Amino acid sequence: MRLYDSLISGNGYKVRLLLSMLGRAYDRIEVDILKGESRTPDFLALNPNGRIPLLVLDDGRALAESNAILYYLADDTPYFPSEKFARASVLQWMCFEQYSHEPYIAVARFWREHLDMTPEREAALAEKKAQGDKALAVMESHLGDQDWFVGDTMSIADIALYAYTHVADEGGFDLAPYPAIRAWLGRIASAPGYCPITQA
Repeated sequence: MRLYDSLISGNGYKVRLLLSMLGRAYDRIEVDILKGESRTPDFLALNPNGRIPLLVLDDGRALAESNAILYYLADDTPYFPSEKFARASVLQWMCFEQYSHEPYIAVARFWREHLDMTPEREAALAEKKAQGDKALAVMESHLGDQDWFVGDTMSIADIALYAYTHVADEGGFDLAPYPAIRAWLGRIASAPGYCPITQA
């Protein structure tokens, strides 16, 4: 299988991290999103939405959206539970990541690290910061009495939330007030098969 990816993308990193933890072999293709390489006719033929990550299976089928790819790869592995409510709980946290976390923490990081900080972006950062801290507070409360987001082992809910949380400082977020989150980040970083976001 082939993974179209970008090293600056936390969404791409989610997939790389799970593949590394699963010990799965794949071919990785770097897509320079800053140069518009995900908007070329060839790439749009694979994913009309023009986004990475994109996983192309050996039979040619293509799967987009990072959390959908995580679901596909984790099925029938320890990273996605078999019990019905636990599975739904994993998806609940993955939805939280996409709607309450990523639009604030990831976007603030992308603006600060990879784009020019226009006056409009500077003005919008305060709202990104407020909403991102709100998401972090929800996570901190949940992790206050448990090691993982669902059950007693790491799941793709943890991987989905880890990707942008562990680099939240690049978006201007201070994780010092969140000791449970920091401990959780450490547990993931010490897990077998872990790879850093900068590793291709």
